[in-house]
Amino acid sequence: MNHGPTSQVTAAGEAARLVESPQQGLDRVRQNLRSVIRGKDEQIDLLLAALLAQGHVLIEDLPGLGKTTLAKALALSLDAQFRRVQFTPDLLPTDVLGGSVYNATEGSFAFHKGPIFTNILLADEINRASPRTQSSLLEAMGEGQATIEGVRYKLPVPFMVVATQNPIEFHGTYPLPEAQLDRFLIVMKLDYADADTERRILFDQQREHPLTGLGSVVDCDAIVTLQQQVREVHVADEIGKYIVELVRATRQHAKAAMGASPRGALGLFRMAQAKALMAGRDHAQPDDVQQVAPAVLAHRIVLETKARYAGQDKTAIISEVIDATRVPT
Repeated sequence: MNHGPTSQVTAAGEAARLVESPQQGLDRVRQNLRSVIRGKDEQIDLLLAALLAQGHVLIEDLPGLGKTTLAKALALSLDAQFRRVQFTPDLLPTDVLGGSVYNATEGSFAFHKGPIFTNILLADEINRASPRTQSSLLEAMGEGQATIEGVRYKLPVPFMVVATQNPIEFHGTYPLPEAQLDRFLIVMKLDYADADTERRILFDQQREHPLTGLGSVVDCDAIVTLQQQVREVHVADEIGKYIVELVRATRQHAKAAMGASPRGALGLFRMAQAKALMAGRDHAQPDDVQQVAPAVLAHRIVLETKARYAGQDKTAIISEVIDATRVPT
């Protein structure tokens, strides 16, 4: 079977015409991802919710657990431009953003766009690059644009950064600063698969990698439409108050030197809308907020010194906050 670019575009166009509801399009993408990443349904749903909420995702975990594979599977599932940048200590901002290149024949400089000009950017092992190079993504992630050599360029729509990083205890890594972590809508882990799932992974790749035959099932227009529909999901005032109470509680927690930012509150609001849409509802519920709160808020917390050296888990703090906050009825 031909899975080249032409066949993928055709398949995406046919799929987009067949989509009659958000759930149908999402189910197609979800099925694609599940065929490649086994036993990680919760993480797949978080990734899709972040895409619909127009956010960026950081996948943080040990090497070899499928972080890069998940990001590539998402890109292949969409009829979208995809670029991958392997972050290394010698990577420069111009390697990500692009810059002027001298044309000896014409005797002039011409701007060459970097890999950031794409729909899905895989920033692989982002914490292996220097802070200077890491910061080259800030404007793009926050505003959907890039200012290069004094000229402002709009990025394609949709635009999403899916970054991966290894734990900072590994050699040759630079911790992401809080300002950059705050730009990621969610941070999630994949963790080890159980024994049965790991056995299935072995046989899935017996002859070829599952990514080899993966084709696109929705196009960018369908994703943009879904992103617009997310913003139309109704959020009652009581749910809004609940979100603010959760976020403010992270700032007052005894083990936190710094709690979640207002950007975190907005991210929680948007992710709750996305989860509601994915569930086929036109309104958000407290369950939507609670399900995504750890992924949205935990990485925005800075632990106080004693808690940090005691190995306190930030997600445990979010669980405590959820348990201690009154749930609207």
